Amino acid sequence: MSLVTGIHHITVCASGAQEDVDFQTTVAGQRLIKQTVLFDGRYAHYHLYYSNANAEPGSVYTTFPYKRVQGRPGSGQIQATAYTIPKGTSKFWMDHFKRHNVKNGGAKERFGQTFVRFEHPSGLQLEVIEDSADKRKGWTTPEITPDVSMRGFQGPVLSVREIPEQERFYVEALGFRKTGEDGAYHRFEVGTGGAAKTLILVHEPDKPAGSWGFGAGTGHHVALEVANDDALAEQKNLYEELGYTDCSEIKDRNYFHSIYVRSPGGILTECAATAPGAFARDEPYDQLGTHMLLPPWFEERRAEIMAMLEPIKVPEFNGPVTVQQGAAASRRSASFIGN
Repeated sequence: MSLVTGIHHITVCASGAQEDVDFQTTVAGQRLIKQTVLFDGRYAHYHLYYSNANAEPGSVYTTFPYKRVQGRPGSGQIQATAYTIPKGTSKFWMDHFKRHNVKNGGAKERFGQTFVRFEHPSGLQLEVIEDSADKRKGWTTPEITPDVSMRGFQGPVLSVREIPEQERFYVEALGFRKTGEDGAYHRFEVGTGGAAKTLILVHEPDKPAGSWGFGAGTGHHVALEVANDDALAEQKNLYEELGYTDCSEIKDRNYFHSIYVRSPGGILTECAATAPGAFARDEPYDQLGTHMLLPPWFEERRAEIMAMLEPIKVPEFNGPVTVQQGAAASRRSASFIGN
C-alpha cells in the first residue's frame, strides 16, 4: 500500500513579487493564503502560498519570487502545473487570458481532456484542464465566478529525457501506477486517481537539462502528501532500501514536515506531512494571507528581513496586507546578506 495519498503542493520560482501576486490572484484567481519567507539561506526571499477556497493540500501553489537569478527551463523539471476547471469552461479562460494579455496555446487535448496552457510573466507554464469529476471549491474574484473557477491541481507535467528509471521511481518508491500513454505523455496515478492524484511525464529525449537551483521562471519541486511523521520516516527507509540514498532528513516547514530526494529524471521530489493546524496554525483561517508571518527563529530579525523584501500589495478581494508580530523565542540563528 502506498504511503503517498496524492499531491500536497507544488513549488516554483517566479520573478518579481508584486507581478506574481497580481498574476496569481487576479489572472489565475487563486487565494493568497500565506506570506512568509524562504526558511533556508542567507538572503531574505518571499515564500508565497496560493490555493483554492479551502486551502486544501492538492491545491497549494507556492512561489519564491527570485528575480536576482534567472533559471534555465529544461528537462528534469516541472514543465507546467495543471489546474482543474469545470467541463466546458475552457472558452471562458481563453477569453479571460485575452483580456489580460496572457500568452496561451489555445484549447488542446491530452488523455481525452481539453486543456489550455498559459504563461506567467516570469515564463512559468500553467494549464487549466477540464474535469467534471472534481468537486472541490474554487476561489472566486470579481472576474472569476464559482461556476468557472479553478478547483485545485490535476497535477504537474514533468519533463524527462528518459522514462524507464523515472517510472520505476514512481511505481516502486512512491506507489503510483501507470494508467496511460498519449504520444509523448505518460500518466501515473495514485489511490483513486484523477485530480490531485496524477503525475504526467512528457518524454523529451533531446531537451537539455534545466537548472536545479533557485532561478526565476523554473519549477523547483513537487510535494506529495503522506499522513504523518511516521510515514515520512517509513518513506525515507523505503528510498534507502531501493537505493535512493540522497534523501534529506525530516525538515520542519512550520505548516508541514518534509523530506526531499532527487528523482532519477532530475525532478526534486518532496514528501510532506501536514502539521497540526496546517496553514491556520499562525493566523485565523478567515484571515489567511493577510499577515506577513515569519517562523519563530526569524522573528527577532523581522525589521532586517522586511527591509530586504520588495513591498507588495494584495488585491482587496483577497484581504489587506498588515504586519503581525509573532510571539515566540528563536529556535535557531540566521544571518542575512542585504540586497
